[in-house]
Amino acid sequence: MKRSFILAGLLLATFLSAIEGTVIGPAGPTIVSDLGSVQLLSWIFTAYLLTMAVSTPIFGKISDLYGRKLVFLIGCTLFLLGSLLCCLSQNMEQLIAFRAIQGLGAGAVVPVTFTIIGDIYRIEERGKIQGWISSVWGISSLVGPLLGGYFVDNLGWQWIFGFNVPFGLLAMWFVFRYLKEEVTPRSAKIDYAGAVTFTVGITALLFVLSAGGQYYAWESPVIVGLSAVAVIFLIMFFVVEKRAAAPMVPLHLFRIRDIRVANISGLLASTLMIGLTSYLPLWVQGVRGGNATESGLLLAPMSVGWLIGSVMAGRMLLKIGSRMTALIGLAGIAIGSGGLFLVGGTSPDYVLFVLTFIYGLGFGFAFTIFTIIAQSSVGYQERGSSTALHTFMRTLGQTIGAAAFGTWLNYRISALSAEQHLADSGISDSDINQLLAPHTEGALSDEKWALLRGVLEGSLHSLFVIMFVIALISWLTAFALRKRLVVPEEGDSSSSAASGQRA
Repeated sequence: MKRSFILAGLLLATFLSAIEGTVIGPAGPTIVSDLGSVQLLSWIFTAYLLTMAVSTPIFGKISDLYGRKLVFLIGCTLFLLGSLLCCLSQNMEQLIAFRAIQGLGAGAVVPVTFTIIGDIYRIEERGKIQGWISSVWGISSLVGPLLGGYFVDNLGWQWIFGFNVPFGLLAMWFVFRYLKEEVTPRSAKIDYAGAVTFTVGITALLFVLSAGGQYYAWESPVIVGLSAVAVIFLIMFFVVEKRAAAPMVPLHLFRIRDIRVANISGLLASTLMIGLTSYLPLWVQGVRGGNATESGLLLAPMSVGWLIGSVMAGRMLLKIGSRMTALIGLAGIAIGSGGLFLVGGTSPDYVLFVLTFIYGLGFGFAFTIFTIIAQSSVGYQERGSSTALHTFMRTLGQTIGAAAFGTWLNYRISALSAEQHLADSGISDSDINQLLAPHTEGALSDEKWALLRGVLEGSLHSLFVIMFVIALISWLTAFALRKRLVVPEEGDSSSSAASGQRA
């Protein structure tokens, strides 16, 4: 019974953390109209993902030293504090800063949630429970946009943050009341140098990816300078991590074959997840002429497939092995990606429903297996660090993917507009910008809309091709996994996983 209450708290906290990456989407135009600074809109997403990526491995390390319960409660407190402050934001800069606080909290909650599951459930049960946790991410991708749209239309955009508070407090109470653990505190060395160098380097990189070719020319001093900053600080980050006594990112875990492969494949798959949930709705509304509700419903099969895939992956792991189970999931992602760039604006709706279901099935398989590999390839003392490392890699994939895909889409729109001489048809830059805004069709003439729709379709088609190539690379990478999950004896160090016992 106690485990049921703990699981309820963990599922609830995970849902709140996951949904914050998607719920804000429909509220973007309203937030800009209230707070201004449309140029900063993308940083509402980026700030959350960036601080989550940076804090995830740090909190994972702290959980190994001082226990999962304390870190979970601290993370929930930061997340709820950030949510309250977001409700009170008076300008875009404040909102971005408070979203960063939310991300810090999520960076503690997400990896520790997975780790607690690994602690309180046996490996025979772990696959099923991790499947439930993993499916929350798929469900959030559906519920988030729909819930955000409802709050914006009926209550105000502030409620997309305010609704976190009562449910977050309930999750904290379940874990505080029912989770019991015995922890012997040890001295901790926090890798501040690693955190600073990574934050500076990755922030500069994301700014280059977001602003290069749009607000600044690629050869401009700003972009060139920030590119140099990104390269220098990321190199410094790896140097610091190799020498740190308690590194932010435990690079030595990459020596374990299964962890290395799972993290690389997970990073690539995560870029596809953010690409699908961000740009498939744009395809539905911009190319097919649907509305926001239709684009949200199109993601419903993905959530159903994700749930089914998560449960099936846990059961199949012990039957056919980790490699084959992961390959099945990544094959589903590749099939879904390949199908998207083959469909056209007039393809039947059921084709898209089938493709998103296959996509979700693949994500459910892959992410569940990768998480179990990250947990089960090391002993207890490094389970938190390994889980946090995998979560960090997935968040990093989403962060980079969001910036890179957005930059590519804008580049292709500009290139196709120039190729088709849209300026000669009286279409200005402001008209092209409206292409990515809601309710565009009513604001443009039929002729302009047809031209812009063709540009958007071609641009998204090229993006889907890139996503398919990434899916294939991720699938091929998974062949390097061992056939069966390798589990070290409890108490062994992570290095023993390389020669541990087979599950």
